[in-house]
Amino acid sequence: MGLTTRILLAMLLGIVVGVLFNFLSASQLLGSGVTGAIDIYLVDGLFDIAGRIFIASLKLMVVPLVLVSLICGACALSEGSRVGVLAVKTTMLYLLTTAAAITLALLMGTLFQPGEGMEGLVAGEATYEAPPSPSLKDVVINIFPTNPVEAMAAGNMLQIIVFALLMGYAVSRSGEPGRRIASFFNDLNDVIMRMVGVLMVFAPYGVFALLAKLFAQLGVDAIVQLGKYFLVVLATLLLHALGVYSLLLKLFSGLNPVELIKKMRPAMVFAFSTASSAATIPVTLATVEKRLGVDNKVAAFTVPLGATINMDGTAIMQGVATVFFAQMYGIDIGLSGYLMVILTATLASVGTAGVPGVGLIMLAMVLQQVGLPLEGIGIILGVDRLLDMVRTAVNITGDSVVSAIVAKSEGALSEETFNDRNYDSAANGGGMTVSGQYRASNG
Repeated sequence: MGLTTRILLAMLLGIVVGVLFNFLSASQLLGSGVTGAIDIYLVDGLFDIAGRIFIASLKLMVVPLVLVSLICGACALSEGSRVGVLAVKTTMLYLLTTAAAITLALLMGTLFQPGEGMEGLVAGEATYEAPPSPSLKDVVINIFPTNPVEAMAAGNMLQIIVFALLMGYAVSRSGEPGRRIASFFNDLNDVIMRMVGVLMVFAPYGVFALLAKLFAQLGVDAIVQLGKYFLVVLATLLLHALGVYSLLLKLFSGLNPVELIKKMRPAMVFAFSTASSAATIPVTLATVEKRLGVDNKVAAFTVPLGATINMDGTAIMQGVATVFFAQMYGIDIGLSGYLMVILTATLASVGTAGVPGVGLIMLAMVLQQVGLPLEGIGIILGVDRLLDMVRTAVNITGDSVVSAIVAKSEGALSEETFNDRNYDSAANGGGMTVSGQYRASNG
C-alpha cells in the first residue's frame, strides 16, 4: 500500500474512531467508568501523546529545512541575479490570491446570508478580547533579524528567510570558499530531505492520533447552531481551492490543475490534520519539489514565504464572518465597508505574519475597520477549529499553485515530472516519495 493511501486511510479511521468515542461519551452507553477510562487512557493519553510527538517531529524539521533549502536556492538564484524578480513575482501572486479569496467570501456571504435569523445569538454571553495587532512600523522592522539564532529558535519565518537569502547571496559571491560552503549545504539539504522521508514512515499513525483525539472531543452542538455559517465558509473554501486556484494555474502557466490537486493530496492531508501551515512545510516542500517538479531554488523560497504570508483560507473566514456579523447585528457597512475589508485583509495577511493566533488578530483588525463588535468572534469560536483545518489545506494548496506558476515563468519547472501520472505507481515506490525513489513500504 502506498504511503498516500495509508495516510488517507489513517485520516478516515481517525475521524471514524473519534466520532464513535464522542458518541459513546455523550450517550453513556458503556457507563461513566468505561467512557472515563477511554477519555483518560486513549483520547487524552495515547492519542494525545502520539499526536503531540508527531507535531513536534514535524516542527523539528521546519527551521533546518527552510534555512538550508533557502540558502541552496539563494546560491543558485544569485548567480543569475533573480532573487529580486522572484520575490516580487511570489509576493504579488500571494497578495492577488488573498484579495481574490476575500472578494469571493464577501460575495458568497452576501448571496447566502448566513447571519439572517441569527439575531438570537447576540444576546448570548460570548465574549472576545482582541489581542494587540502590530503597527506597520513594527512589521517592517521585525522582518529583519538582529540575531539569526534567536530567529531560528523562535521559528520566525520572515527573519529566517531574510537571513538565508543574505547568506546564500554572500556564498555565491565568495569564490572558491563559497563553492565549498555551497557544496556542504547541498549535501546537508539531501540529508535533511532523507530525514523527512524517514519521518513519513510514521505519518499515518500521527494523522490517525491527531484526528481521533480531535473528533472525540469535538461537540456537534456549535456546528448545528452555526450550520449555515459553517457551510458557507466550507463551500467558499472548496470553491477557492478547486476553482480559483485552477483558473489561476491554467491562466498563468498552462499547467493541468487536476494533476496538481492529485499530487498535492498528501500535503493537504497533513495540513488538514495539523491545522498548521508552518508545521506542514517539510511535507509541502518535499511534495512541490518531488511530485510537481519545481526546482529547489524556487520552492525553497515560495513555500516558506507562502506558509508565512499566504492567508487565503483565513481571508475567506474573515470575509464570510464579516458579512455574518453585519447581518446578525443588523449593521449595514455598505460598499465602502466591503472594499475596506478587502484592502485590510489583504495587507494584514503580510502584516500579521508570524504572530500567534494570526487568524483571529486579522479578523479583529477587519471588524474594527468597519465598526463591527469584536464580541461576535466569541460566537464562531466553537466551529472555528474544524474550519481552521480545512483552510490550512487550502493555504498550502495556494502555496503549491504559486510555486508552480513562478517556477514555470522562471524556467525552473520540470513538466515531465509535473505531468508524470505514474509517479504514485508501485514501480516508483508507491505513495509520496519525498526523497528520491524512497519506498515507504520498506522504510
